Amino acid sequence: MKLGKDWTKTVHDPHRQALQEAFGSRVRFDEPLSRHTSFSIGGPVDVWVEVADALEVRRVQAFAAATALPLFVLGGGTNVLVSDRGVRGIVLHLGRPLAALQWRANGTGHHVRAGAAASLKRLVNEAIDRALAGLEFAEGIPGTVGGSLLMNAGAFGGEMADVVRSVEGVDAAGQAQQLPRSALRFGYRHFDLPPGFIVTHLHFLLQPDDGAAIHARRENAKRRREAHQPLGYPNAGSVFKNPPGQFAGKLLEAAGLKGCRRGGAMFSRQHVNFIVNVDAATAADVRWLMDEAIHRVREMSGVRLEPEIRLVGDWGD
Repeated sequence: MKLGKDWTKTVHDPHRQALQEAFGSRVRFDEPLSRHTSFSIGGPVDVWVEVADALEVRRVQAFAAATALPLFVLGGGTNVLVSDRGVRGIVLHLGRPLAALQWRANGTGHHVRAGAAASLKRLVNEAIDRALAGLEFAEGIPGTVGGSLLMNAGAFGGEMADVVRSVEGVDAAGQAQQLPRSALRFGYRHFDLPPGFIVTHLHFLLQPDDGAAIHARRENAKRRREAHQPLGYPNAGSVFKNPPGQFAGKLLEAAGLKGCRRGGAMFSRQHVNFIVNVDAATAADVRWLMDEAIHRVREMSGVRLEPEIRLVGDWGD
């Protein structure tokens, strides 16, 4: 559904008032999403609303259904490219109360119930401080716990699928549900979430291990990441998934894309599978580079690269 850019100026006042009464300063209209993405790129969203619990998630779902507005969930803003035109409809953002970590131990191991808004970095650090193994691979991966689930984030031989045991959230009908591990469908940098399901919490199972060994694995992951990932410029992480049996970075470099620039966006000279915002880049700049890379690599090798970054918003196509 496409709404006019001036939707917030023509929406019925009772709808605006109802949102403001329910969420106060946590609802904003025509909010620039460049403030909320790791790329520092993105046009305005018609309605930005921050929720504190599952009940508020249901309220936003009900409002979206009643007004026929699209609803999109944005976490830490990593791994996404938001259109310069912005997002029509509602962006739902999980607030601080949904960032808590709750730890407990029983006969099966050590469990943590993590709010989907929790920083993945914080989860990794607290697990390591408790000498619990399983999350060292995630050292340095940006974003939230919920976002890492949706892309099945991974590195250095580990991924979220290895440690997630269940997921809590609100389904498309507004009902609270907990999905067991048997119902979770993970793929390479992908997770099949039921349509309309909004994740509020994740449950992890970790195992105790020697503290020094855990720290050593974390430091090794940190060194490897820092040696290859660009620092100092906004970016959204790896641009393309690795094709089966190959590395996207090697294909991009062989196609001459290292340092290739369009406007304020450039393929990193440090690791070519990153596009960096070097000078007020637009989403159009980044997308041009992505399309150019897909074309060049396919022409050179016959391999069609699949984006790891999600395109979000009104692209006009």
